[in-house]
Amino acid sequence: MATFRDNPYPGFNFIVSLGGDTGSGDEGTIVGGFSDVSGLSFTVQYADYRNGNEKVNTVRKVQNTFTVEDVTCKRGVIGSLDLFAWLEDVSRGTSDARTVTISLLDEARSTVSTWKLLQAQPKKWTGPTLSGKGGTEVAMEELVLCCQQIQFV
Repeated sequence: MATFRDNPYPGFNFIVSLGGDTGSGDEGTIVGGFSDVSGLSFTVQYADYRNGNEKVNTVRKVQNTFTVEDVTCKRGVIGSLDLFAWLEDVSRGTSDARTVTISLLDEARSTVSTWKLLQAQPKKWTGPTLSGKGGTEVAMEELVLCCQQIQFV
């Protein structure tokens, strides 16, 4: 449930649930924290329309379809195989669309906004960039999800 206040919420307190068995209604467990989530957006398409007998010489904008953008999640490699098992199942032809939930938290770790990605499926996975130069970077993996609808709860 969205909670109103005068000061904006910081964007660094959030949790991502990758869903589970869609038949059980369970939203799944969180396996490793994600450091970034981007791409929460959709676009409504409009068509130009004008009747031939209209008195004004302008077109009307008629609402058409909408498209949901892909959502990208990044996290440090933690050794959990849950995410990779989902990717393997989908790559082998198993239909495993899930409800992915992204929740923004306030300073007291209470949920203030929630976005649900309905019928979400993994589209792309990118493994970490590895270097033997002894850097201080964290090994990060990236998951791109496609979905049919974003629901704001």
